[in-house]
Amino acid sequence: METKAGDPGAFAHFDLTRVDSPAFVVDAAKLRANCQVLAEIRDAADIKVLAALKAFSMWSVAPIIGEYLDGVCTSGLWEARLASEFYDGEISTYCAAYKPEDIEEVCRLSDHVIFNSPQQIARAQLILDQAKLTSGDFEIGLRLNPQVPTGEVPRYDPSSPGSRLGFPIDQLEPEMMEGVDGIHFHNLCEQGFEPLQRTWDAVFDAIEPYFDQLKWINMGGGHHITRADYEREELIEFLRDAKEDTGAEIYLEPGEAVALDAGILVGSILDTGANEVPFAITDVSATCHMPDVIEAPYRPAMLGEEARQTAQAGQPVRLGGPSCLAGDIIGDYAMPEGLKPGDRFAFLDQAHYSMVKTTTFNGVPLPSIWLWDSESDALDQIKSFGYEDFRNRLS
Repeated sequence: METKAGDPGAFAHFDLTRVDSPAFVVDAAKLRANCQVLAEIRDAADIKVLAALKAFSMWSVAPIIGEYLDGVCTSGLWEARLASEFYDGEISTYCAAYKPEDIEEVCRLSDHVIFNSPQQIARAQLILDQAKLTSGDFEIGLRLNPQVPTGEVPRYDPSSPGSRLGFPIDQLEPEMMEGVDGIHFHNLCEQGFEPLQRTWDAVFDAIEPYFDQLKWINMGGGHHITRADYEREELIEFLRDAKEDTGAEIYLEPGEAVALDAGILVGSILDTGANEVPFAITDVSATCHMPDVIEAPYRPAMLGEEARQTAQAGQPVRLGGPSCLAGDIIGDYAMPEGLKPGDRFAFLDQAHYSMVKTTTFNGVPLPSIWLWDSESDALDQIKSFGYEDFRNRLS
């Protein structure tokens, strides 16, 4: 899988020795710029935009998100709690399957409670009826599976054959829509406008009989709206037409687009060697700190590598983490001549999906978290992790 981001932006001028290692550094100015783009799309199309916490839930920057967007979408009870504690605006919650004991609180915290199938709604009906009486005003949504594969990698494609995510549109019957206020579909991953149009063509036909019933239609996330080459004018026209055609409020739930190119992961070289190829062991681990590198897989872009590739034609160095996993390999990179222990480097575009997926496998320390503002140059350590964080999650 080829990463479609990796613009260094202001990080091209950031001194990596200003933070400890390993460390995530998030640029508040870039976050504001991304959110501004999303807000402009929202205003031009007259829709609502929610930030997906599953991708980026650094709640210390919640005020930035809240300044621009309409709220957040969450993936279950704990994210809904986080949203209610720190974020402004609406809360939309979807989970592939809720535990019965969680539903009442999810309803209390959320404006939209979205279920994965009509059967789940039916089983939860008594809880939902009681929650309507005690937990305030919330609306029920149903996630549909458009059955339109669009992704490069099947494991990231909700419409891949056999997917458990969303109710297949070819199985939808009128009685299944009773009590449903809104429809949700999420079918994209790091994609432009065309896959959304293709998805909508299938969804439109399936839900057209229910337009008079639907209060809102949530088109999910995976839209790379803040990438420079995204077709924004086409998106705005499409969203306006969808709102006019359906009479429903339209929602988008970008996650990656909120934090695209807004963060780096700083690391250090711990050791170097050679075994058929030059290698270096780093304090950044693919399996612990950037699991999508292995799961996708993909090769993260490195700060300054393009300039080094132009300046030197030496053999690339294979970078790997400190864990015992043989496959803890990040990739092969053009590195500075005379690479040695203690040298710093940084991987680009690591604010989303890396920070939320870190683990302490092998007792590998978690990266600290820093907030930098490239406009003011203010730099603050938001959080650091110690042995106790590793110990206390075990027993």
